[in-house]
This record gives sequence, C-alpha cells and structure tokens, in this order.
Amino acid sequence: MAKDWLELRQHADTGIETIRAHFEGHAYDPHWHDSYLVGITLTGTQQFHCRRERHRSTPGDAFLLEPGEIHDGDAPVEGGFTYLTFYLDDKWLNNTLSGLYESVPSSYALHFSRTIAREPQLVQTIAQTFYALHSDEMRIIQQSTMDALLGQLTRHCQWRRRLPSQVQSAAIAHRARDYLHAHMGDNIGLSDLARETGTDRFTLTRCFKREFHLSPHAWLIQLRLAHARMLLAKGELPADVAAALGFADQSHLGRWFQRAYRLTPAHYRRLCTNLPDQGEK
Repeated sequence: MAKDWLELRQHADTGIETIRAHFEGHAYDPHWHDSYLVGITLTGTQQFHCRRERHRSTPGDAFLLEPGEIHDGDAPVEGGFTYLTFYLDDKWLNNTLSGLYESVPSSYALHFSRTIAREPQLVQTIAQTFYALHSDEMRIIQQSTMDALLGQLTRHCQWRRRLPSQVQSAAIAHRARDYLHAHMGDNIGLSDLARETGTDRFTLTRCFKREFHLSPHAWLIQLRLAHARMLLAKGELPADVAAALGFADQSHLGRWFQRAYRLTPAHYRRLCTNLPDQGEK
C-alpha cells in the first residue's frame, strides 16, 4: 500500500496555500490551478507532464508552473517522492511586482521561461519562504522571505506578448472561457458556447484546445474544482459547494476533487478552516 501523506496550511494574510506531501506511484491526474505554482522536490523523483513535455524533478530542482498549465504527477522510482509547494495568486503577484518595477506592462502576461530550474539560490529561497509561511513565522520574516523570492523569480520570468497569427483563435477561446466563468454552475452545452462566440462547435473546440490545451468540458470541470477549493477554504459545506457549482451531487464533486488533489472536499475544508466535518464526506 502506498504510504502517501499531505500537509496543507493556508496563510492568513495572503491566502497562499502551502503544501508538503509525499506520494508513491500515481500522484494525481492532469489538472490545472488558477495561480502560479512554485515548489521544490525534497526526496525521490517527481515525474510530470507540462507544456507537452515530460519533466523529472529531483532534489535540488525547483519547478515553476503558470496559471492554467495542465500537469499530472507520478513517482517513477520506488520509494516515491516528497515535495513542497505553494500557490501565488495571479492578481496578487502582479500587484506585488509593481513594487519591484517602475512600471509593469498591462498588455503582457508574466511567463516562466523554464518549468524546471536547478539553481541553488532559487531553491533555497523557495524553501525559506515555504517554511516561513507554513510554520507561521513572524510577519516581518514572512514578508522579507517573500520579497526575496519575488526578486529571484523575476530572473526566471519574461513578459510574453502574443503573435498576430494567434489573436483570432485566442479571441474565440477567451470569449468561450469568459462565458464558462459567468455560467460555471449552469448546464452549458457546446452549442451555447458556439452561439456566444459566433462560430461553430468544431471551430470552437479546436480554438479552445489550441489556447488552453483542454476541451471546453474538461476545462469547465477544472474551473469548478478551482472555485470549489476557494469556497471550501471559506468554510462552506461540500454539499452546498457541489450544488452551487453544477455538480450532480456531493459524491460527484468528491470523485473529481479527489482525483485532482488526492483529498476529499471535507478533508480539504477541515485543513483550511479547522471546522468539523459535520458528517460530510
């Protein structure tokens, strides 16, 4: 039997989640986050697919993923792997970066130039920031380590602008994405998305996959899961979250949630809030 375990904390001031975990064998199915993901591998070998490549992260490696980047995870070597990671909110990160630069270009997106980075100073700074947040150090230490981390991360970032040939396809995909955001709890069909974007279902799906690397229905599931995490972290009950986000029932939410995060919704809620389960599964 796999000896998997997971520790999760939510930072009170920023809402940043810090996770330290160990997995053996299959860790998690393909999924994405709506935040920047920063972490390091502590022991073993962590294997995952991202940006259409297979990556292997070992001790001494930092891994850097952007919002929306699909990734999975497994342990290809006996003994599994242990890692630590935390999530940086997109808006929070861009607002904070404005303190490092005289101006931040509004028409560009922050982009990690590499998924895996083997640089001792970056790895050390990630570890220091993680433990300052995870162990609830003094605020001045937390904020100092986070400032040092942002200074390190900017060396691995670039401001990315779209090529003109991508604009039309991306516009269709982003209009569809915005519609999914606005109607994430509804029973949405491809015909609804095609009508809203002024195209047909096949063109819509092709543009959406090109932009987001997932079909619209798979992306909608991930969107619902991301919002489920947010609502559960605020203390809402799994059954209420399932109903609000368009899952058939609490069990339906639970199956998808555990596949993506290796936690039940109730367990995740308890880790974030320390509230009792109240009989929820």
